[in-house]
Amino acid sequence: MSNYVSTASLVVGVAAVHSKASDILVAGAMSMASGAYVSVTSQSDTERADLDLERRELATESNSEHNELAAMYDSRWVEPSLTRQVAEQLMAQDTLAAHAHTRDEFEISDMTTARTVQAALVSAGTFAIGASLPLVTVVAIPPISF
Repeated sequence: MSNYVSTASLVVGVAAVHSKASDILVAGAMSMASGAYVSVTSQSDTERADLDLERRELATESNSEHNELAAMYDSRWVEPSLTRQVAEQLMAQDTLAAHAHTRDEFEISDMTTARTVQAALVSAGTFAIGASLPLVTVVAIPPISF
């Protein structure tokens, strides 16, 4: 709901200074895109730091990481006798490349990883769509003089 209020407020605010409809759309789309870009960049930085930490832990504390992965599967109702076997098979490969730890510990996968440019473009596009109704209203209703 707050996105609708933000969009409408931005449109009305920019329109109040008698801007053209195209100026309002461009200003709003750029504002929303830059906000999304900054937000998702922060998320991407956090993911990268988590992955760097995991790489170091896998290199220095392999046994502990093995136990941690086994415990994750144990908490997902995998039979205790199988959890170590699952962890061993997953860790027999390059663990990060196999996505065992990144997917299960950090919930990072190819589908969920932060994509900054995509987020910015989607945000700009959805602003333009969402701003349509308030913008048409602002353009259609003549200004009131006091």
